[in-house]
Amino acid sequence: MKKILLIEDNREVLEMTAEILELENFEVTTAENGKIGIEKAQAFKPDLILCDIMMPIIDGYGVFEQLSKDHITASIPFIFLTAKSEKSDLRKGMTMGADDYLTKPFEAHELLEAIEVRLNKNSFLRKEFAKNVEGINEFIKEATKYQNLKELSEDRNLTELNPKEVIFSEGSTAHSLYLIQHGEVKTFKHNENGKEYVTGMFSRGDFIGQLSILGSSGLYTETAIALNKVEICSIPKEDFTQLLFNNKDVSNKFISMISNNVLHIQDQLMSMAFDSVRKRAATTLLELFEKGLIKDTTNDGLSVSREDFAGLIGTATETAIRVLSNFKDEGLIQLGESRRVVICDLKQLQQVANFG
Repeated sequence: MKKILLIEDNREVLEMTAEILELENFEVTTAENGKIGIEKAQAFKPDLILCDIMMPIIDGYGVFEQLSKDHITASIPFIFLTAKSEKSDLRKGMTMGADDYLTKPFEAHELLEAIEVRLNKNSFLRKEFAKNVEGINEFIKEATKYQNLKELSEDRNLTELNPKEVIFSEGSTAHSLYLIQHGEVKTFKHNENGKEYVTGMFSRGDFIGQLSILGSSGLYTETAIALNKVEICSIPKEDFTQLLFNNKDVSNKFISMISNNVLHIQDQLMSMAFDSVRKRAATTLLELFEKGLIKDTTNDGLSVSREDFAGLIGTATETAIRVLSNFKDEGLIQLGESRRVVICDLKQLQQVANFG
């Protein structure tokens, strides 16, 4: 049962509105002024708040402002109730960040429709979607319903690739972004001399190709290949652009899913610019470990070529080999067969990553 807090100083409006809501099976609590309303919002933790604007002690704007500063109540959908229809009043409330407003007197169906819209929106925005094919399919279905779209493609299926099979090539038309369901993928570019350098290593739950789709050239800016047995699902460019540009709420949710952590990329660039090679190498090893690309046992994990590792930390291959050898001598890692790296002392490696 959804909970609604109704803050209204007019006793007749308060009782009538509460009755409408209770008949629709909402759990309702009421407050006759803004001060009591704030206290009840913090204690009751409603799913939605209906609040009059013109009230004694603390008006509706003051209620909204105070609740917005509290992390517990800041995300609760908030609908203003006002007896005034002047645009200035309505504009002020919406500018502050309220979700909606209703002008009194209102019909029961207007009230219930406004509540339904806001509760559905809040449910969608709060929902967490898994970074796998099932999660993507669920997200697109929910987003389609939320935006009332009917043109998105049906459920995405998995495609299997063999080791060294190309997913997309640098310079080819960027037609899809991809989600890795299983396995590991490497992306790389070629410089003006034709030399390959690694731009990223990705594993389960990561998206690839999204920045190319947003680029002005319409071409993939790097090549992606499978490092082992890989399962991926694709999202066509047409679906991608609809999800990105049709609705701000959906767009924000979608970007957070496909970004693979933009702040992390910024940290990487800062690291390239200012950290020592030793510190960058330790940080990269820990990132590969967190992705499951290298292990702390000799029985599993991915073989990482020294050239690829050098590309990831932005240094020459010879320097990368020397740093790895030093880590081996210090007992932080083992260098196994087939270029496999095994972490031996995770705690000490973290120290190097933090302090160099």
